[in-house]
Amino acid sequence: MCVRDNQDAHRFELDIDGGIVFANYRRSADRVLITHVEAPVHLRGTGAAARLMQDIATDARETGVKLTPLCSYAAAWFRRNRSFADVLA
Repeated sequence: MCVRDNQDAHRFELDIDGGIVFANYRRSADRVLITHVEAPVHLRGTGAAARLMQDIATDARETGVKLTPLCSYAAAWFRRNRSFADVLA
């Protein structure tokens, strides 16, 4: 996975073109709640946040973690990418 889990900041991070796209999260016993996804202004509209979400979902699938998208962007990403429905809690 290209995404790093910055556990101290409670967020997944992806470095792209000099900026950091990130997804804040909270962990519970059996899942990860995605609370906010954000990209720097210069990366908005480039697909950077979608790459982040794809890496997060792929890693969740590989590790057996279930995700709950609380943020509107994350929820919309999962609606557009139904092939990752198996990682939703």
